[in-house]
Amino acid sequence: MTRRSVALWLVVWLAYLSFGVYLAVGVHAYFGDSLARVQAAQSVLFSRDPHLAAIGFIFTPLTALVQLPLTALSVWWPQMTTDALSAAIMSSAFMAGAVVQVSGVARDRALPPAMTVIVTLVFALNPMIVLYGANGMSEAPYIFFLAWAVRRLIRWVDTDDVHELIVAGIALGLAYLTRYDGAVAAFVAGCFVAFVTYRRSDKAVGRRLRAQRALLDVVLVASPSLLAFIVWAITSWLITGQAFAQFTSQYGNTAIIDQSGGTGSATGIEALRFSITELLILAPLYIVLFVLVAWVRIRRHRLYPLAVPVLIIGAVVAFQVLSYVRGTTFGFLRFYMTIILLAAVTALLATPARRVEPYRRLGPRASLPQANPRAGRGWRYGVIGTVAVLAFVVGLPVTAAGMTSPTYAPQEFAYRSVVAPKPDSTEKRYLDEARVLRSFSTERALAEYLDSLHLPDGSVLTDTVYGFAVVVQSRHPKQFVIPSDQDFDQILNEPARFGVRFLLAVPRAGRGSSDALNIRYPTLYDNGDQISTLVLEARNQGANMPNWRVYEVNPRTS
Repeated sequence: MTRRSVALWLVVWLAYLSFGVYLAVGVHAYFGDSLARVQAAQSVLFSRDPHLAAIGFIFTPLTALVQLPLTALSVWWPQMTTDALSAAIMSSAFMAGAVVQVSGVARDRALPPAMTVIVTLVFALNPMIVLYGANGMSEAPYIFFLAWAVRRLIRWVDTDDVHELIVAGIALGLAYLTRYDGAVAAFVAGCFVAFVTYRRSDKAVGRRLRAQRALLDVVLVASPSLLAFIVWAITSWLITGQAFAQFTSQYGNTAIIDQSGGTGSATGIEALRFSITELLILAPLYIVLFVLVAWVRIRRHRLYPLAVPVLIIGAVVAFQVLSYVRGTTFGFLRFYMTIILLAAVTALLATPARRVEPYRRLGPRASLPQANPRAGRGWRYGVIGTVAVLAFVVGLPVTAAGMTSPTYAPQEFAYRSVVAPKPDSTEKRYLDEARVLRSFSTERALAEYLDSLHLPDGSVLTDTVYGFAVVVQSRHPKQFVIPSDQDFDQILNEPARFGVRFLLAVPRAGRGSSDALNIRYPTLYDNGDQISTLVLEARNQGANMPNWRVYEVNPRTS
C-alpha cells in the first residue's frame, strides 16, 4: 500500500470507529448478530469451558476469529465485550479497507482526481456504509473482500498477471469465511475466468490446451474458496454432526424463519417487488449507470473490466433476491447493500484508463489498454463521466431517506433518532425508534443484576438463543452454563446436582421454542416446571425481544 492509501484508511477508520464507539458506549445501540459474534469470541476464551469449537458453526468464523485478539484484552478492558468494542473495531477497519479498494480502482487507472475523490467520498459517506462500518456486523469484511477481489480481477483481465488471480482467489475464500453467499461470488468468478482464459488463448494451440489453461486459472481463483468450503463443512460435521448448521440446526437461519412465521412477504411476486424496492433505495439509478457504461465499453471493445463487478457482485445481489423470493432469508436492507459497491465500481469504469494498470509480471495473454495520459479528456467523455458520477451520487440522499422506513429498513430506521434525536417527542414513529434502540438494554440490566450477586462459576443456566445478549454484557461470563460447554446437556438434565442456582427463561413461543431449557422443561417459563421458583421477572424494553423470568433452582432432594 502507498502512503496515500494508508493515510486514507487511517482517516476513514478513525471516523467509522468514532461513530461505532458512540453507538456502543454512548447509546448502547447494538445489532443482534454483532453481539452474537462477540459472545462467540468471548466463549472461546472466557467461558466455563473455553475451547476453539465454542466459536460456533451457525455463522462462518472469520469475523469472530478476527475479534479473538481484541476479546483477549477484555481482562484489562471489559468494554471490549460488554460494550462490543471489539466488533466496532473489526467492522470499522474492514469498511475503511473497502473505501481504500474503491479508491484503488480509480488509482490503478489514473482517473481524473475529481472523479476519484467524488466517487470515493460518496461511497464512504453512504449512510449504509457508515452504519455497517460502525456496528460490528459481517457486512463490512464481506464488502471489503468483494471489493478486493473485484479490483484484482479487473487488473487481471488487462494484464493476465497470475499474481492477481492468486490474490483474488484468497479474497474470495475469505469472503466465504465471512458470509455463506461468498460461495456464489467464487463460483461466478471461476466461470468468468474460465471463459476469458479460453476465449483469448491462441486458437492455434488447439481446444484441449486452451481448456487446460482455463482449468489452471480456475484452480488459482477458486481453490481457496473450495478449500474453505470443504474444511469448514467437515469441521462442523465432525464436531456438531451437521455440515451446514446454518441451514439444518435448530439455531440456524432456516429454523429462525420458521419460528418467526415467515419472511414477511406472502407471495413470490410480493417478495420480488420488495427486493426491487430495496435495490432502488440503495442504487436508484444503477440501470441507467450500467447502460451508459456498457455502451461506452462496447464501443471501445473493453467490456471485460465491466463484466468483472457486474457478474461477481451482481451474482451476490441476484442470489439474495432469489433467496428472499424463495422464502429462505429475511428481507433486510443490509442483505442488498453490495449493490452500493457495484454502483461505485461501475461509475469508475465510465471513462478510459490513462495508464496501464499495475502488474508484477505481464502474462502471455495480456490485453492492455493504450497508455494515453490524455485518454478520456474530450468533452464527450467529460459528459459521460459526469453523468456516471451523478447517477452514483443520487443514491446518497435516496438511501438516507429509504433508511428511515420501518417497512424497508426494519433494522436501520431507528438510527435516525441517533442522528437527529427527539427525546421529548410523543409521536409513535419516534417512540418506535426509541424502543428499537433500547434493544438489549433489558439484557444488560439482567447481566448487571447477576453480576451483583457475585455468583460462583456455573451458577446460571441459559441457552444462547436470546441469552447471548446477557452473557456477553456480563463481566463474569464463567458464571453461565451455555450450550457450547461440553457438559451443557448433563447439567441441563440435573441442574441442582451440578450446583446451578438460577435458570434464565424466555417464553416458549417463536424463537423461544428452540431454547434448550424450554425443550427440556416445557412449562419452565409458566411455573418453573416443578424444579425452580420464580425470583424475578424483567419486562423487555426493547423491540421484538422476550420478557425474561429468572427462576431459582429448588434444593436437591434425595
